[in-house]
Amino acid sequence: MLRKYANITQKLARYYLSFDRVRLQSSINQLSRRKRSDKVVVLCNGPSLNQVDFDMLHQSGVETIGLNKINLLFPRTIFRPTYILSINRLVIEQNKAFFQETPIPVFLERNAARTLGITRAIPIQSIPTRGEFSPNIANGYIQGFTVTYAALQLAYSLGYKKMALVGCDHYFVDKGRPNQTVIAHTADQNHFSPDYFGPGISWQLPDLLGSEFHYQLAREFLLDKGIPLWNCTDGGHLEVFPRKKLTDFLNES
Repeated sequence: MLRKYANITQKLARYYLSFDRVRLQSSINQLSRRKRSDKVVVLCNGPSLNQVDFDMLHQSGVETIGLNKINLLFPRTIFRPTYILSINRLVIEQNKAFFQETPIPVFLERNAARTLGITRAIPIQSIPTRGEFSPNIANGYIQGFTVTYAALQLAYSLGYKKMALVGCDHYFVDKGRPNQTVIAHTADQNHFSPDYFGPGISWQLPDLLGSEFHYQLAREFLLDKGIPLWNCTDGGHLEVFPRKKLTDFLNES
């Protein structure tokens, strides 16, 4: 009897996941058709993001993907990202109120969003594997040790043909075992806002080597598809992608 109910539960889980994929594919198709250009800028959350001229980015009309707590930037500028993406449960829980209320399309890790009762987000499901690049996040995405990697998979799924990163410092002041959950005791020096993971807030230490491995996979996958990916970060330690000034990326045809 227990095995019978277990089988029924598994079938229901597969059914609902399949149903979610159909809805997610429909959402992706609709958003893709609404694109204003074939360019996208991924807004990473390193301190160098503070060097970006957001008035220029806003006026350019180039679409953007903001990550995690990008809303901490909003009091400083009228700029708003086209989309927002977050896949870390701790971050999603900490930013729950914003994710639930914003009119900006938000892509969130499916299980975290459901557990936390965030109903307005577009749920995406991670695939428990590494060393791959998902060409369609409706079928799942690979975490790759960094939300930036998920953002690149989202950008490809939405049909962008030219991509750039800004604010991708690829460096953290805090050291320790990769992926370990710690509690911050001082103002955040690793992100663009000191309140990002301020005192008393839990967060996970980065896996920079794992991230860099997956960045290399993204570079190879996108190059094979004829899609250039530029690092437009002001400074930083990431050298996997070729460098370009953000102004040049925004202005080129």
